[in-house]
Amino acid sequence: MNSARVLDAPWLKSGPAARVLALLNDRGEEARVIGGAVRNMLLGIPTGDIDIATTALPNEVIRRAKVAGIKSVPTGIEHGTVTLVVDAHPFEITTLREDTETFGRKAKVAFGRDWVGDANRRDFTINALSVDQAGVVYDYVDGLPDIAARRVRFIGEPARRIEEDYLRILRFFRIHAAFGAGEVDRAGYLACIAARTGLAALSAERVRMEVLKLLIADGAIGVAAAMAEGGFLQAIFGGVAYTGPLASMIAAERELGLEADAIRRLAALAVAVTEDARRLATRLRLSNAEAKRLDAMGHRWWRLAGMDEARAKQRLYRLGEETYRDRLLLAWARAGGHTDPAPWREFATLPQRWSAPKFPLKAADFIARGIAEGPTLGHVLTLAEDAWLAANFPLDPGSLASIVDQTVARVTRDRQ
Repeated sequence: MNSARVLDAPWLKSGPAARVLALLNDRGEEARVIGGAVRNMLLGIPTGDIDIATTALPNEVIRRAKVAGIKSVPTGIEHGTVTLVVDAHPFEITTLREDTETFGRKAKVAFGRDWVGDANRRDFTINALSVDQAGVVYDYVDGLPDIAARRVRFIGEPARRIEEDYLRILRFFRIHAAFGAGEVDRAGYLACIAARTGLAALSAERVRMEVLKLLIADGAIGVAAAMAEGGFLQAIFGGVAYTGPLASMIAAERELGLEADAIRRLAALAVAVTEDARRLATRLRLSNAEAKRLDAMGHRWWRLAGMDEARAKQRLYRLGEETYRDRLLLAWARAGGHTDPAPWREFATLPQRWSAPKFPLKAADFIARGIAEGPTLGHVLTLAEDAWLAANFPLDPGSLASIVDQTVARVTRDRQ
């Protein structure tokens, strides 16, 4: 064990987390912060959720919380997990345990008091570190050297860890994309390839969660390339993956100062036509909003290539700001690095420089010219709007009157 590292984290000494640790570090029991929060502290990045492991049994955790006036929720009590809520901050408290039998996401567990055994049942070395309230780091699996090297490595035999839970294949790639550096661990990569067919046993919701998190990670480009080479993306998406456009999409987002967007990146990686978007929506069980957005991006995105400013304004008016930007960025990503980025940048920032006016003509303008209410009136309004767009959105009375007169004359001529 390597426990020479001591962390100076103020929230271990005071605040909600310190209160929970003090509650559980008493009368023969011990509690430590474990997992991602420790990893993130060592990497110098925000901790996010703080999970705590304890020797105390779940019922004892609940009993102590009740005495201290702390709300407890038995979120996974059959696996030893109780959530305590302190000052609106939730903390997952899990009793030390070991798996006596594993099958997929489910496992039979036995509670215990063995910190070493608990560490060895986890997935990756960098996720198995724990820290006590004094800031002492406990490392039973050589996680500290892997933290220093930013290496994501399975604990023990990779094949065995994966067989326990096939979701660990996706977690291997996602965690490397978020926290790793360089190429993925070779032994882990080969084990994932050997177990690739196990992905079919995973729920679409679980796959969706891991894929979308991976796509917004800093290392998404390199990891996506490794996954494509290993045949994982074909298995997940059921279609072709385009790693080049993904890299171009990420570059475009960064150039425009946009936040990383998982759905936009998914489109760049796996959507060439709307049929791709619909297949992904089913395979990943996307939300209705996500599916609709992906479908909108895939619809004739190529029409936004080679525009002039007048046509760009018409597209922005028709599509709305979000869909216009999404579809334009997909077209830009598909064009790759082979075109001048300046026009793409100009068109992408058009919504910040220009707001589309509201179509000023009304049904009454045409009824006054003798067009009766009904289907013909709707058709006339559509033709007039098209003419207004082609004329570059005029608002002066003379131009609008001319559009009305020409549209009425056209419809009258067609009806004769």
